[in-house]
Amino acid sequence: TPACTESAAAFYSRLTDKVVRARGPREAETVQLLETNFRHVNIALVNEMAVLCDDLGVDLWDVLRCAETKPFGFHAFRPGPGVGGHSVAQDLTGRAPHSLRMVELAQRVNSQMPRYVVQRAAALLNEHGKSARGARILLLGVTYKADLADQQATPAEEIATRLMSMGAAVSYHDPHIPSWNVADRPVPRADSLYEAAADADLTILLQQHRTYDLQGLSVKAQLLLDTRGATPTGAAHRL
Repeated sequence: TPACTESAAAFYSRLTDKVVRARGPREAETVQLLETNFRHVNIALVNEMAVLCDDLGVDLWDVLRCAETKPFGFHAFRPGPGVGGHSVAQDLTGRAPHSLRMVELAQRVNSQMPRYVVQRAAALLNEHGKSARGARILLLGVTYKADLADQQATPAEEIATRLMSMGAAVSYHDPHIPSWNVADRPVPRADSLYEAAADADLTILLQQHRTYDLQGLSVKAQLLLDTRGATPTGAAHRL
């Protein structure tokens, strides 16, 4: 009711500078759906651009740097190893008279990124005379979001599973995750980050936690694959 709306607005106005009143709870919930879909669709587009640019030998990160200087009509999103968090597909299935085809396609594109990361990892090892089988691979940041312990639908799990199925010895480091199991198997946790990066045949940055000294890691790591474009230019192989 209008009275309930004003009571809720009065409460939230004590916590935030601006309260936006929706027409009703259905509209308010659909706002979240639109915001989530917007994120997924745009990440899917830039993920496809990442694959295309790698095939063409184009520096996607420089393309993004230049494109985001446009003062209108462009909002920069970054590619990554996959999209975690709440699943858009579950929000849509069986709850609407027709599906959002663009969102479904974005979901398919984004769900392919863990496999693509593993393919890039195997190719990098091969370029340096190593095989994925028996390789020591360190995963940095296994949460779905930076600086949080949330692992909901994190792409790190599928990446670790695929690497282990190829025979790689996978370990991880994440300041927010004291222990990690993948497919009911405990994954060894690296205590000393720099020593682990120096010892690993390949280090893969999956999540850019603020505590990571990426310049130092790029120096210590034998081989570094940066899926977030967070390392200095030329310091690592970027997605």
